[in-house]
Amino acid sequence: MFLVGLSGGIASGKSTVVAVFRELGCAVIDADVIARQVVQPRFLAYQQIVHYFGNEILLESGEINREALGNIIFSHPEKRQLLNSITHPKIQKEMLKQIFKYFVLGYRYVILDIPLLFETNTVTKFMKHTVLVYRCFSEAVSHSHPGSDPQTQLLRLMKRNGLAQTEAEARIASQLPLDEKCKLADHVIDNSGDWESTRRQVLRLHSQLEDSLDFLLVRLVAVTAVAGVGGLVCFLLRHFLP
Repeated sequence: MFLVGLSGGIASGKSTVVAVFRELGCAVIDADVIARQVVQPRFLAYQQIVHYFGNEILLESGEINREALGNIIFSHPEKRQLLNSITHPKIQKEMLKQIFKYFVLGYRYVILDIPLLFETNTVTKFMKHTVLVYRCFSEAVSHSHPGSDPQTQLLRLMKRNGLAQTEAEARIASQLPLDEKCKLADHVIDNSGDWESTRRQVLRLHSQLEDSLDFLLVRLVAVTAVAGVGGLVCFLLRHFLP
């Protein structure tokens, strides 16, 4: 089994691509869903976040107001770094547990849906393949130079998340430019056309990943490691126990 990192630009329609992968029976781990889970009131990360950011970020229910917290961290890079230092270890731990589950179930590859995949250098090194979903909002932008009209992207983000212009601009500024992400990605899915066009691209990529033999090497290493540990245990039992 190998790992495939999936990301997309803001308002790129990445959820559409994920839905097609799930429809095909692929294993998808959503980092954003896990990020929501690890900050629930019953977890340590919740207590740490409230300690550092105060009760102002809480809803009446006692849960963390993600929009309020987002407005803080996207305007203050040092606070975003603090939040990441609290949540990332917990998120990564849960992702590893799910990866192991899919490994045991025999999946050839697992998709890690990570919004800031290319902004987090420590994550991409574990990916055998990386995929970027993008959407061109301007017809003047050619497919050889993917990107989007900044004003249209800004308006879509403001409408989708109910953000003020300054808040939306701060969130866009926290990400790498789309052109740069396209250069870093191993595979690019153009979501500018209709649903069928996007679906065909996902099907083609899925077929390519399924036909890859990369998973065999990973399983061979894993089996070898398990056999080695088992052999060591047998040796110790035979020589050091009566």
